[in-house]
Order: sequence, then structure tokens, then C-alpha cells
Amino acid sequence: MGLLQRLAAPFTGAASPARERVEPVLPPVRVADAEPASAGAEPAPALAAGPPDSNVHHPEQWLVSSFGRPSSSGRRVSESDVLTLPAAMQALRVLCGVFAMTPLHYYRETENGRERAKGDPLHALFHSSPNQVQTAFAFKELLLGDLLLTGNFGAYVSRNRLQVPTALSRVDPNSLAPAEYFDRSEGISLFFDATLPDGSRERFASRDLWHVAGMGRGLVGLNPVTFMRDAFGAALSTGEYAARFWSNDAKPAVVLTTDQKVPRETKGEIRRDWDALHAGASRAHGTAVLDHNLKPQFMSHDNEKSQFLDTRVFQVVEVARIWGVPPHLLFELSKATFSNIEQQSLEFVTYHLGPHYERVAQAATKAFAAPGCYFEFLVDALVKGDLKSRWEAYRIQRETGVVSADEIRDRENLNRVGGRAGAERWRPANMHISGTDPIARGSEPRQEA
Repeated sequence: MGLLQRLAAPFTGAASPARERVEPVLPPVRVADAEPASAGAEPAPALAAGPPDSNVHHPEQWLVSSFGRPSSSGRRVSESDVLTLPAAMQALRVLCGVFAMTPLHYYRETENGRERAKGDPLHALFHSSPNQVQTAFAFKELLLGDLLLTGNFGAYVSRNRLQVPTALSRVDPNSLAPAEYFDRSEGISLFFDATLPDGSRERFASRDLWHVAGMGRGLVGLNPVTFMRDAFGAALSTGEYAARFWSNDAKPAVVLTTDQKVPRETKGEIRRDWDALHAGASRAHGTAVLDHNLKPQFMSHDNEKSQFLDTRVFQVVEVARIWGVPPHLLFELSKATFSNIEQQSLEFVTYHLGPHYERVAQAATKAFAAPGCYFEFLVDALVKGDLKSRWEAYRIQRETGVVSADEIRDRENLNRVGGRAGAERWRPANMHISGTDPIARGSEPRQEA
């Protein structure tokens, strides 16, 4: 289980009394071989067959999550290992934090456009209180963390007697196993085998388990840690090499030579004695006393010529590339300029966080929204320009009659002016409504000929 998953507080929701439990069918049957089911019949879902790297289809995935898969560098890579990389931790902190602080609103379409359905329980569920334990920020932060580390997120949906959702309880994404049932008249229906926070494992209909899949090629999202394990493994191995280098007082390897013949057993003893007395920064600069006419010979090593530091900088860029984070947000400023950082920040919201916003909002709309309603993230605060540019744009909108004073103050989180002064929209004196008499706008009535 990954670090973010272990840190997640266990919480459970009351099971819905009216939920129909779909019992698993053993052994699984192929959908193509099953007899056609009549309309309304209870489906017998078969476990979907996924690719070898598809993490949620295999019961041994908890072992992979705990101990990791081997990479080309020989280093095993797990979710916990990835979080030990400073660049990876910062990337997750930035992505999950910015995503979580963006409010998710529930809107209702009206004749004049739309309005926030603040009185609807679904608005409070996603905007302020997803369950009795977590805040909306903590829930959304964990949601995106699961998507970025495992490619999937799942939450059990608790409902009241009226079948209105009252709580969302996160389940371990590594325990999710989708099961699909295909009906020629209705299409594909999804079920999920999942382990609840209380340890029980059942099969749930899609209405009882909210599933959000990351970028994938089927029912589930791709696991970035699994597919990018070579890049993560190289970064972890380089970090371990640096740690060993400095623990040895930044000294290169040493070779002990002699003209005498030394038995194999004695070589091992000499090596162990040397490491015990002189290896490590705490034992550096000690006095060595050698016998057998041994002479130390230090192997030269130049980290600058081997481009060791350049390699570590490149690995920071690799982590940024994996999750779509501008390098300057990971404090890699070697190619950043004052002119392009603001543009990169806007691109970060549009191209990197934008797909996550849309993915989660559409998943919530499909699972919970009533007809004529939908969920949407409010990202206005993230795409604001600097103060001077923003107020210059407000001035142009105000003078051309696009917005009122109160609308501008709402965008800046200021109290309204109120009354006619706040609601009135200006119109330039040299402009009038097409098809009307411009003189009629003046204080004097038009004189008829």
C-alpha cells in the first residue's frame, strides 16, 4: 500500500439498506459464451481480462504496491519508493494541492443560464463535506493522489432512506477489480469487486461505488509508477549512489595492493577490517596501519566529467514530464526566464490540471447529477493575470457595458456596492441600440416635424 494510502484515515459509511447485492459468479464466464439475458434479469458479470500490467485485475497487486516491480537499473520501484524522490513529492504536492483548493460546484440550468444549486445535498457533498471525517480539500487531494500514483480512484457511496448520497468513503484503489456485463440491447454495465475500509470485500453495482479512472486504454487507468518504473528506478539509483558517495566522505574507491601472495580468506578479512575502520564519513581522516606490505591506491573519479549533476537535473525534468508539471514548480530554474514563467503557470492550469478537472467533474455528473444539472470546477482564481493586467481588463469591460460594478467586485471577492449603482451597466455616449432612435436617449424629447 502506498504512502498516501497508508496516511488516509480509515472511515466507513453506512451501507444502503435498499442496495441490491450482486453476488460473484464462480467460475467466471465469458460474456460471448453466456446465454442472452432477458430485459431486467440479474446479470452475471464476468471479470474483465486486462493486460499484464493492468494493476487492478490481479489479486497479487498489493505485493507489487508494497515491494514494487524491478526496473532496468535493478532497483525495485513501489509507490512508497517514488515518494522518497524530492521531485516526485513536490510534483504530487503541487498537483494535488492546487487541484484540492479548486472548488467543485453543482450547477442547475435555468432559463437565464445557470445557477449554483446550493440547497441541494450534492452541492455540499462535493463542495464542503464529503464525509464525517474529511474536509473537501483532503478528499480531493487524496482523490488526485490516487489517480496520479495508481491510475484509479474509488469511493463507496452511502445513501439515506431516500437514496440520496450522504457520504463518500474512499476505498483502496489497489483492491478495485472491475467486472463488466454486456447486453446487446443496453450495452456494457459495470460492477466492482472492492474491499471496504472495514475489511469486507463484496461486489458492488456502479451506483454504489464511484469510480474515477485516469488516462487508460479500457475500464481502468494506467498506473504511472508501473509504466514509468525505469525512469523512477534510474532516479532512485542515482540518489542512492550520491548517498553512498557522501557517506564515504566523498572519497573514491580504494585498492590495496602488495607484492606478496595473499590467501583468499585473508583478502576477505583485510577488506572487512578496512571498511570497518575507514569506510564512512564518521571514520574519515583516520590513521591506517597496514601489514603484508599493503599499499593503498585511490581510484580517481570526477563527478563533473561524468555529468553526475547534469544527470540528476535531467531526472527532475523527467519527473516533471511524467506528471505534467512545469519544471520551475519543482524548483528547476536552469531554463526559466521572467518572461515565460507566468505563461508556463497558465499552461499548467490549462493543459495539465484541466484534464483532471474535466475527468472528475464528468465522472461526478454521470454518477450523481440530476437531469439538467452538472458539476464544474471553478478555476477563475487560478487563471487571473497580474493585478495591473486584471484591472485594465475590468476597466475595458466596465466602460463597454459588459459587466457591472458588483460583478467585478464579486470576481475580486469584495463586498457589493448594492442598489442601482452596483447593478447598472454603462453604455458609451456615442453608442446606441441598433434599430432604435439615438435621440430618444437624450433628456429632451424629439420634436416631430
